[in-house]
Amino acid sequence: MTLKTFKPYTKSTRGTVIIAKKELWKGKPIKSLTFGKKSVSGRNNLGRITSRRRGSGHKQKFRKVDFFRNKHDIEAVVERIEYDPNRTSHIMLVKYEDGERAYMLLPQGIKIGYKIVSGNNKEIKIGNCMPLSDIPDGTAIHNVEMKPGGGAKIARSAGSSVKITGRDGVYSIIKLASGEIRKIISRAKATIGVLSNPDQKNIKIGKAGRSRWLGIRPSVRGVVMNPVDHPHGGGEGKSSGGRNPVSPWGQSAKGLKTRNNKRTNKYIIMRRKKRV
Repeated sequence: MTLKTFKPYTKSTRGTVIIAKKELWKGKPIKSLTFGKKSVSGRNNLGRITSRRRGSGHKQKFRKVDFFRNKHDIEAVVERIEYDPNRTSHIMLVKYEDGERAYMLLPQGIKIGYKIVSGNNKEIKIGNCMPLSDIPDGTAIHNVEMKPGGGAKIARSAGSSVKITGRDGVYSIIKLASGEIRKIISRAKATIGVLSNPDQKNIKIGKAGRSRWLGIRPSVRGVVMNPVDHPHGGGEGKSSGGRNPVSPWGQSAKGLKTRNNKRTNKYIIMRRKKRV
């Protein structure tokens, strides 16, 4: 995929850079593989805002993407490549030999007509899915399960992948893009290859309106609020907040560790890189 720029006829087009979708399917998605997606505007079942700065946005349908790859030893052919508004990576529509269709995340290098398969002891080829025990060390993989049969959880965004760096008994050691090194049981499945749309990180929104199409509402700084609304609020004239950066509820915004999951600590060999 390539990036698309515009002639500066307006202030917004001068800085806009988006992904060119020339090679993607122009029609609608398969109806049986989609369902309606209701906009909750960041609110919970009581109508209270639990995620700020969310709301509105363009109407979307959710595509049912197969993260389990449970149809073993049945070959599938890539029928078309589509855009998915719910994720950064592109998706592909595949058709199995038995006639069933499914959506899957699209790895780089896959074209229409490409054949993929899932199962044990399969060829190390882009798009094929197999247990970690069957994948050689150093291979780039995505859609990695954290536990066997639980569905892919790791490396699902555009351009992402992880690598197997070694083995430890029944575990495979993988290195994540964040720098974290962790153990995952070798019976868990993963898919070969690096995910598509790596240029996603180079997009420039260009105008506030495009953010609203994505469901992103304006953000108000804490220092311009009143003390009743935010710890940084108040003061005569423009103030710097008067305390270290925090959330409206007093949670530190400068790298305070909030992870509290001792149950899985034993699987993490090395923590991710610290923020600078």
